[in-house]
Amino acid sequence: MATTEHPAGTGLPAGLAPPVKVALARPVTKMPRARPGNFLYEAKWDGYRCIVVRDNDGATLWSRQGQDLSRYLPELIQVLEAAVPPGCVIDGEAVIWANGRLNFAALQQRLSAGPKTLPGLVRQTPANYVAFDVLAVAGHDARDLPLHQRRALLEELAAGWEPPLSLSPTTTDPDEAARWFEELPRTGVEGLIIKNTNEPYTPGVRSWLKLKHRETIDVVCGAVIGPITQPAEVVAGLILEGELRIVGRSTPLKTADSRDLAQWLKPPKGQHPWPATVKGTTLDRFNRDKEPVALTLVEPVVVEVSADTAWSGRSFRHPLRLLRARPELSPADVILPELHTG
Repeated sequence: MATTEHPAGTGLPAGLAPPVKVALARPVTKMPRARPGNFLYEAKWDGYRCIVVRDNDGATLWSRQGQDLSRYLPELIQVLEAAVPPGCVIDGEAVIWANGRLNFAALQQRLSAGPKTLPGLVRQTPANYVAFDVLAVAGHDARDLPLHQRRALLEELAAGWEPPLSLSPTTTDPDEAARWFEELPRTGVEGLIIKNTNEPYTPGVRSWLKLKHRETIDVVCGAVIGPITQPAEVVAGLILEGELRIVGRSTPLKTADSRDLAQWLKPPKGQHPWPATVKGTTLDRFNRDKEPVALTLVEPVVVEVSADTAWSGRSFRHPLRLLRARPELSPADVILPELHTG
């Protein structure tokens, strides 16, 4: 580990005072081919990426965008200050478990909670912290070390941890990773993060890989964004509590997909259940953009989409990928996606 000059009084290596720039991952669509031991595979947690900065004054938690999240996760701060010695910087994920499944919505509530409501949320749905990398130990910068050495340091650092602190499980066996990829989505885990065991920690660089689990499902296209003859995005709906409700949107459509979908789109025959203008949060309730979005309402038609596992029971948190129109199906026959509960 490199010995670097510490900023005055912090006990941290130079360049690791918060906010801390994090390593990133680029998406892939299939498992990379590798010999056992070349890659380290771990779960892609459905939570908040959080950097723990433990200096001489205490612990703080920082998002990958550089926001101080400490006040929203007070139960973790107290535990981290007791379990992590000064001079350490750790990369990981804040998560909330409910009924054996990761609950991102409960975590999202923390960021909008005021001083009066936050304590109740902390009691009802306490957060956990899952660590998967270490950037500094005992005031020494560990980012230039290869991953297998950083992991060994992290395991030593976490030897005495107990919940709500834990280590992210890992494997170097591609076959075991493939089993994880198929089995873990029922717990809300979104897929796998795949890392080269010999690489250093590279802030701001997409040196890791992320393989997300996706499922093919049917939804109802009740509107599009853009002209009916050249739709730019699908506005997806499902029947919830007897009503067709907006549950998400698609990624921008390719020209060929837009043309293929347009041939099946028709203006509504009667009263449409959706308004012509909605807030951005109606299409994506985890989007902070509340600007109005104009919808082109259409007669509901079934479409087949590729979706990841982030279905909350009321909406999709991530955009859907349009695969094809299914005009032979009736919207009334579309069933809700399976909500994996463990």
